[in-house]
Amino acid sequence: MQEFLKRAKEATSLIATLNSGVKNRILNEMADALEANSAKIIEENKKDLDYAKENNLSSAMVDRLLLDEGRIKSMAKSLREIAALKEPVGRVLDGWVVESGLKIEKVSIPIGVIGIIYESRPNVTSDTAGLCFKSGNVCVLKGGKEADNSNRVIAKTLQTVLEKNDLPKEIVSLLPDSSREGVAKLIKMDKFVDLIIPRGGEGLIRYVSENATVPVVKHDKGLCHTYIDKDADIDKALKIIENAKCRRVGICNAMETLLADRAIYREILPKVKALYEKHGTQLRGDGESREVIDIAEASEEDFDTEYLDNILSIKVVDGVEGAIEHIKRYGSGHSEAIITQNYSTGEYFLDMVDAACVYINASTQFTDGGEFGFGAEVGISTNKLHSRGPMGINDLTTYKYKIYGDGQIRA
Repeated sequence: MQEFLKRAKEATSLIATLNSGVKNRILNEMADALEANSAKIIEENKKDLDYAKENNLSSAMVDRLLLDEGRIKSMAKSLREIAALKEPVGRVLDGWVVESGLKIEKVSIPIGVIGIIYESRPNVTSDTAGLCFKSGNVCVLKGGKEADNSNRVIAKTLQTVLEKNDLPKEIVSLLPDSSREGVAKLIKMDKFVDLIIPRGGEGLIRYVSENATVPVVKHDKGLCHTYIDKDADIDKALKIIENAKCRRVGICNAMETLLADRAIYREILPKVKALYEKHGTQLRGDGESREVIDIAEASEEDFDTEYLDNILSIKVVDGVEGAIEHIKRYGSGHSEAIITQNYSTGEYFLDMVDAACVYINASTQFTDGGEFGFGAEVGISTNKLHSRGPMGINDLTTYKYKIYGDGQIRA
């Protein structure tokens, strides 16, 4: 492990000096290579899908694992979009001249070696590799065992492009020891690793946060809520909550709890039930919602659960204050939404809810690096420092101060 990480650290000085044109050309070559190798990637992905079925993984998990021609084209498209983004390294973030005559510039630089620990979705392998490469960082990737074959063939495809360009394959590499013990070693290697980004289940996030000596940016669970206010446009609300839950149920920006204003819940909930019956969504509600519609009872645990499945909790709340109070108690700081035509209520919700992304009259499933114009994202950070929300290339840089003098000495 130490020798592997030492080589990764040595590669940082090389990638940090690559100019934008070279990086962009290589990213486009990586995109071409993914598409050219799609048959092999699909073949290896089938092994992971077979493993998932043998081990009775959920349908949502299987959906996250699946790679087909369309998804591989999307992976390649993401790399090309990353290549087209503005150069994140070398930006002058600020500049000034002090009393002594020194000229000071605050300039963006790569972070160094970034360890990324993730589960399920093999497209994360190419997305994070592309973002790290564009931002001048070396990435060490540790995917879940359920996607092992897919991750290996994707990483190998990208490494082939690096080697063809006389660059070390360590710039994009998979952690050689993918066991729990391997992860335990990685997160303590602060001599070689500059940042750890865990994205996955609560257990993984908690373990990394509690045991790492390397700085951590958490990509925690997405327990997302949508609140339908008494001043909502009901037709608009139904379209939004359908998308927020049912577009894809197994992703972190999917709505897990629907909050209904007590002033309109008797009117809205029968329509909500009819809507979700079309999608086979399992509904669980509090006492008041169950007085209006025939659904299963929601426990305290349900309101604290990120289902990542076709299940939705429903709760009746006392207006916007009740919604905010519920989110404050159960929310994970990911994405929260209000549906209302009342401008003041909407702005109040945006100001008072403590989450990375807060929406008025839109689906929480827009919390995504591509949708935000970042090309892709490493994940959705629920940290407040140093990055929050979709983590794109600029969030994979830090900065240093460049000071220009002309013989100054301090008195």
